[in-house]
Amino acid sequence: MKTVAIIVFDKFTDIDVFLPWDLFNRVKLKEQNRQVKFLGTKPKHKSIAGIELDMHGSLDEAKEADIVFFSSGPGTRQLYQNQEYLDQFNLDAKNQLICSMCSGALILAGLGLLHDKTATTYPTAFDTLEQMGVTVERDSHLVVHGNIATAAGCLAAIDLVGWCLDKTVGNEVKESVIASVQAIGQGQVCIY
Repeated sequence: MKTVAIIVFDKFTDIDVFLPWDLFNRVKLKEQNRQVKFLGTKPKHKSIAGIELDMHGSLDEAKEADIVFFSSGPGTRQLYQNQEYLDQFNLDAKNQLICSMCSGALILAGLGLLHDKTATTYPTAFDTLEQMGVTVERDSHLVVHGNIATAAGCLAAIDLVGWCLDKTVGNEVKESVIASVQAIGQGQVCIY
């Protein structure tokens, strides 16, 4: 992993941006020469919770990233059919990992990246994604086809980022990063 581009827009879902940001930066702390960037169409984008987030660059930088991570939120509904927005991307699924959280899958479909593939998304976007010709795997939180992955449910970001890390920096780093955020004693429940 050299560069991660997290694609942000107005009305993004906070956790679907900040959780991946945190996880990808845990690798940056372990390895030098790594960059995690927020990319958008404006200098700042505002989340659905009202947080204004400064961008590190513009969307055209995504073509140079090793990992392109599309966030989610109500803002995707204005973007997946906006050809001017979509034309700003020049992605290469053969040489980049391209993934989405929840409704970010709508943008992947708008870019034509889900053609002849199955995908998952947040339940409120199931019907829209199906209307775009994509078969939705409604019971899967992570769907992977080669270098393209879609995830559904905010905490699925852990598995989605884990997939990215496994493919770019290896299983050992991935396991270390994932272990650093898991609940202590995960799997052990004590009820008295």
